[in-house]
Amino acid sequence: MKKQTLLSVSMLVLTLTLSGCQSAYYSAMEKVGVHKRDILIDRVEETKDSQQESQEEFKSALERLTTLIDFNGGELQDTYNQLNDDYESSLKAANEVSTNINKVEDVAEALFDEWGDELEQYKSASLKRESSKKLAATQRQFDQLLSSMRSAEDKMEPVLTSLHDNVLYLKHNLNAQAVSAIKGEFTNLKRDIQLLMNDMNKSIADSNKFIEQMNSAG
Repeated sequence: MKKQTLLSVSMLVLTLTLSGCQSAYYSAMEKVGVHKRDILIDRVEETKDSQQESQEEFKSALERLTTLIDFNGGELQDTYNQLNDDYESSLKAANEVSTNINKVEDVAEALFDEWGDELEQYKSASLKRESSKKLAATQRQFDQLLSSMRSAEDKMEPVLTSLHDNVLYLKHNLNAQAVSAIKGEFTNLKRDIQLLMNDMNKSIADSNKFIEQMNSAG
């Protein structure tokens, strides 16, 4: 999406976005030549970027917890504070991912509804048939992408829950015995984070594939 185009309608876009009026937002963007297809591609890209950022936050939290588990003396309070910061950052990044996925789904639904409605405007049966085929194929591709995104999103919850439990426990039991107590949770958390990374990598790969297909078909 061209930056100058976005700048030219920035105030309008801001007002409409804050009001949550997505249909009005799409209409406003359409008037300056930015179609739902363009917005969908941009939002898939943004979601992919937020997933990559989220991966880094979760990895950081895992590394910090590993350091804590291997604690053998020193300032435990500092390590705990850093782990708590990592959890808060992971939570924020995860929320950003969920918000972006919802935005992707919203514009995709609007695009497919519009595309389906416009099929009835064709006079040529052959062109209508071809457009209908492309719509069906694009919907299938998107459904696969959305499923991949949601699958990765679902795996964030148990990781965040486990991180929160560990941080909360350590907050009120900041000693070597407490560190020893959470070692049993560490194996499961490490497994859950690895599963999350795998699902996110698949979602990121599917996003790249979808963006490429949309651009080539455009």
